[in-house]
Amino acid sequence: MTDQSTNPKPGFFARLTAGLSRSAEALSDSITGIFLDRPLDAETLEELKEALVRADLGTGLARRIADEIGRDRYDYNIAPYDIRRLLAAQLAGLLKPVEKSFAIDRSKKPFVVLVAGVNGTGKTTTIGKIAKRLTKDGLRVVLAAGDTFRAAAIEQLQIWGERTGSEVISRATGSDAAGLSYDAVVRARAVAADVVLIDTAGRLQNKAGLMAELEKIVRVLKKVDDSAPHAVLLVLDATTGQNALSQVEAFKAAVPLTGLVMTKLDGTAKGGILVALADRFGLPVHFVGVGEDADDLQVFNAQAFANALTGAT
Repeated sequence: MTDQSTNPKPGFFARLTAGLSRSAEALSDSITGIFLDRPLDAETLEELKEALVRADLGTGLARRIADEIGRDRYDYNIAPYDIRRLLAAQLAGLLKPVEKSFAIDRSKKPFVVLVAGVNGTGKTTTIGKIAKRLTKDGLRVVLAAGDTFRAAAIEQLQIWGERTGSEVISRATGSDAAGLSYDAVVRARAVAADVVLIDTAGRLQNKAGLMAELEKIVRVLKKVDDSAPHAVLLVLDATTGQNALSQVEAFKAAVPLTGLVMTKLDGTAKGGILVALADRFGLPVHFVGVGEDADDLQVFNAQAFANALTGAT
């Protein structure tokens, strides 16, 4: 089994901190404003809860975290620095259970990965970046251009194929995505590829027809391998905030999700949505995206993320 380490690599924390700077600055400034020269009491805890809600943790979770930080600390003057450390510890504890590596089971050949998500989340780019990681590990990868509705997506995947030395299976715009996915797995078997990464059209979670098509892809894949897909990743855009929760609900109802990828964390002040997702669904978080470069798709690390989000050091 090939496993991507969850230990931060050199430069990881610096990139993560830079990517989460908007979220961290908003939350850190709030903490400083709330707790500077003020005791921890009902009023300051209510203000902390409101700051956490603004960071998109959600009302219920924000209340639980604020209450836990306040436990046995009432009427004490606690420095903003210490509040950040306490908050980081709380968030890391919530995130640690979903810190799980994206692993390729070598006994499944090819290991079939279906990648889903709504329009604009960065699915195709994410697939390319994952392909780069896998090929650097010495795995042979086939890319399936299953977003047959957008010529640009097909072209983008072909570029990633050239960059990573991966074969790309594509068809004319408008072709049947399920049939293409089937052909990609057959081709991967023929060339002894290790992994198939299947792109899909950007689906709005409230479009029943498009969700049905995703379900069809899963059914057709089982005709060539009854254990496929072996992984189903949902790519989420952090800038959508609380809408990410409804997206996970909808996709979970349609396909067997095995993990999440959160992109565009560098474009939002509401990075706390990842904590809300972890708390509600408990789905593994494999990667987080904090920029456009290939190296900006980082293996998720709970403690590093919590520290970067809160400004704790």
